[in-house]
Amino acid sequence: MSSDALALAFPPIDHPADTSGAISTMPHNLEAEQALLGCLMFDNGAYERLYDGLQGRHFYEPFHAKLFQVIEDNIRVGHLADPLVLVDKFKNDQAFQDLGGIRYLADLVDRAPPAANASDYARIIYDLALRRDLIRLGGEIAKSAIDEQNARDQIEAAEARLYEMAEKGTSSTGFKSFGEAVSGALEHAEEAFHRDGGLSGISTGLIDMDKKIGGLHKSDLIILAGRPSMGKTALATNIAMNVARKYRMEMQPDGERKTVDG
Repeated sequence: MSSDALALAFPPIDHPADTSGAISTMPHNLEAEQALLGCLMFDNGAYERLYDGLQGRHFYEPFHAKLFQVIEDNIRVGHLADPLVLVDKFKNDQAFQDLGGIRYLADLVDRAPPAANASDYARIIYDLALRRDLIRLGGEIAKSAIDEQNARDQIEAAEARLYEMAEKGTSSTGFKSFGEAVSGALEHAEEAFHRDGGLSGISTGLIDMDKKIGGLHKSDLIILAGRPSMGKTALATNIAMNVARKYRMEMQPDGERKTVDG
């Protein structure tokens, strides 16, 4: 469903402009928020298909944030999350009353698009929240640059904030069934059993680190962060050398294959 169609489907919300940033109105899409909430209340099963990085704080409209959190809490414990059940949670909420009370929730359900689109709306909401965070961070960086703080320290602080922002909600696999979770755990256990070091991944050669991360895995992105001259390069070199020492050549029927023993 296009944004224009969504705008026609859902009632408008009067929302004050956010003037905390450098622009008068922060990026947002209230119709996408309404569409997602309507989908979830109409079909609680749609929650399992959501982008799992989405949280209540990613919603622009404060009441939408609270509503999503309550829906999520109910679904996670196996309770129904529909307007009749949820209305008691907000009976003393003035914002809920201002929006129309249970009639607002019913409208969201009545006008909800297909639940199959829920994950798309969730990604739109998350992306817009990330853009708002970037705008706020940009304002903070500009403000701190005026201060007499060391420029290098400011750059490192900005990098740390950007990294933290990028790391939040990066998983996009959604919920896993119990069977899938058990199967994955058994695979890791089997890999660890067959490795000399008892690790599911490749050993770094550093015992304490291996205990914390379970070895190196091909799907991992590992970032070594620290101030200058703190030993990042030396650590990375040592790990690379330790992994290289585990290298061996293995002959297969179709030719050579390079492998690494854990």
